[in-house]
Amino acid sequence: MKRINLISDTITKPSKDMLSYMMQAEVGDDVFRLDPTVNALEEKVASMFGKEAALFCPSGTMTNQIAIKTHTQPLDELICEKTSHVYQYETGGYSFNSGVAINLIDGHHGKITAEQVKQAIKPNYDWLPNSRLVVIENSCNKGGGSYYTLDEIRPITSVCSASKLSFHLDGARLFNVLVETGETTQAVGDLFDSISICISKGLSAPVGSLLTGDAAFIARARKFRKVMGGGMRQAGYLAAACIYALDNNIDQLKLDNANAKAIGQELSNLSYVTDVKPVKTNIVIFSLDVSIDVGSYIESLEKLNIVASQFGAHEVRFVTHNGFSESQIDDLFTRLGQIKLN
Repeated sequence: MKRINLISDTITKPSKDMLSYMMQAEVGDDVFRLDPTVNALEEKVASMFGKEAALFCPSGTMTNQIAIKTHTQPLDELICEKTSHVYQYETGGYSFNSGVAINLIDGHHGKITAEQVKQAIKPNYDWLPNSRLVVIENSCNKGGGSYYTLDEIRPITSVCSASKLSFHLDGARLFNVLVETGETTQAVGDLFDSISICISKGLSAPVGSLLTGDAAFIARARKFRKVMGGGMRQAGYLAAACIYALDNNIDQLKLDNANAKAIGQELSNLSYVTDVKPVKTNIVIFSLDVSIDVGSYIESLEKLNIVASQFGAHEVRFVTHNGFSESQIDDLFTRLGQIKLN
């Protein structure tokens, strides 16, 4: 029985063509800014988003944490939705790295509104932190892959501008969104002070995320990358994989999103599934009947060689990617129908 691994799109691996492209990369020492392939990748991403510069880092957590550190100082706070990755899954890095507070908004499927941001901004009192940075996530992981359109983001940009707040996008799965909306990277770039994108999820590079913004911002961010241990040497081999991914793998994300929607539809027909969050991109989050132990359900999936992740007291997450093909959908549905629940 072939394994069906839907635990995350981070399990993707380089194709033979990507590996071949990587091995042909010209490399140097990136800490001295002498790696031509890293330089080319940074220039490429900056140009895509209409920004002055970009910075290549090992992970999306690092790009987000560097952004927070660069935009803020101690006694500031960042504003974000309560299920945001920067709050839930980055080990409290906003506090550890930057000494800032966090102001959580109760959004809808991971999304917040301009009015909520406006209401969250604190007055300038000695006993309150300074509201300084707004972070949104697109797509929203714990929101079931929900996403903001540009029309939904623009009002938030306006509030940030009027209130002199910086605005950062955690765009770990941004390209899954853009293949759905047809919006451009340039248009996205116009709305944010900084953007983080991840190439090692659905785009299938083995390592790498980029942070982009204006030249002064990235110059300061480069120092924080170094102090966090993110300065790499012959990183061009990894950067080459990212260049290949951006040139060749974006269209694949349309198939991943379509497969997720098909899975979501099938799950909604299962008697033990009480809710499926609206499937917008490549993430499927579904709730089990409260009588079912989620840990036992995950074990039942594993016995059928299906790998998934628990995502809450009664929730399970599937994530589609290019290691899961449309031809496997019927097999997945058959196995799900074989699960015996007490």
